[in-house]
Amino acid sequence: MTILRVLIVEDSTTVSKILKHMIVQDLGYHVDIAPDMSSALTFLEENQYFVVVADLNLPDASDGDIVKLVASYSTPCIVLTSNLDAAQRREILKLSIVDYIPKDKRHSYQYVVKLIDRLYRNQDVKVLVADDSLVSRKFVKMLLEQHLFKVIEANDGEEALAVLQAQPDIQLLITDYNMPKVDGVELVLRVREQFNREDIAIIGLSNDNDESLSAKFIKNGANDFLQKPFVHEEFHCRVLNTLDSLDMMRNLWRKANRDYLTKAYTRRYFFGQYQQNDSEQKLLSVALLDIDFFKKINDTYGHDVGDEVLIEFVQRLENAFAANFTVARFGGEEFVVAFKGLDAIKASLLVNKFREQCESNPIRTSAGDLPVSFSCGVSTVSNETLDRALQRADELLYKAKNAGRNRVVSQ
Repeated sequence: MTILRVLIVEDSTTVSKILKHMIVQDLGYHVDIAPDMSSALTFLEENQYFVVVADLNLPDASDGDIVKLVASYSTPCIVLTSNLDAAQRREILKLSIVDYIPKDKRHSYQYVVKLIDRLYRNQDVKVLVADDSLVSRKFVKMLLEQHLFKVIEANDGEEALAVLQAQPDIQLLITDYNMPKVDGVELVLRVREQFNREDIAIIGLSNDNDESLSAKFIKNGANDFLQKPFVHEEFHCRVLNTLDSLDMMRNLWRKANRDYLTKAYTRRYFFGQYQQNDSEQKLLSVALLDIDFFKKINDTYGHDVGDEVLIEFVQRLENAFAANFTVARFGGEEFVVAFKGLDAIKASLLVNKFREQCESNPIRTSAGDLPVSFSCGVSTVSNETLDRALQRADELLYKAKNAGRNRVVSQ
């Protein structure tokens, strides 16, 4: 794994030491320190940096010369400054910096570390910008690319919907209001019909003077609204705060719906997804799996090794079935796979193939390679509730155990 490098250009030994300590401790990056612009040039020539954190005024450079130097290496730059009046601020923002941060408080250093971490994560974040104005769209794209986002463009709301269908991993939509075919508010409404708040965040933009527009956007499902023209700083702050909130919602969702140990879906998530099948009566089979003699593994090797077995077993289940089906942990060493669209015969064939693979591939643990098998019952939901289908799968599971374990029984 490549360790990212950060260059701090700062003539204050105290400031540079504090920043270096926090970046190394919190992020694990390699940090170099240059006390002046001449030293910074040497470092930039010899190394490739993920980001440079630079004081605006240095012993051998002033008026933002260090920012221009860093920009010539196509490296993101975070500016530290003690004093910055309105005119200087406007000039600095023209230099395409990531952000400028006053260096008079400890919170400022924490903000630098948070911003560097956010920049790293932004590299995997797709942002869709929907605006029929080419100039406005390119301006927003430029601001986003300063923060290393992957930016996708759409000429109008209709095109934006098509892009979201083709690329559902987009995490942020930034949309203008006045667009032909589908305007911004209508776009937000239609996006929210397909995507939950933990799937995608939305920020509305407009230069319209309608005072109720921000409320319209937010009431229809947008996370935030920004009036044009906006200043760079406010735009970046709104985007970063929106994504931080999205991360928080996703973490809460994972805690509620993902098992803390194995990361498989929980029983709660499973029933939320499939109990509606009771009324829809769509073809659905459920496989209930139980690891054979799991208590013996815990008693012999300890619970830590037992946890290793559970984690690896779920990983194998996910690799085998998660692309098309749902894997959930029901508790202990018991798991369920929902086979939507398959009857019990077809589902049991898939599970049996998986069982044979598990049987021939011991699980590697800290106690050595352990042979692990499982028993399974498979039933199809048919003119009954999901609960009843699971009860029948459980009965079939016990038949498999009573018949000698390491087998799949279906009905």
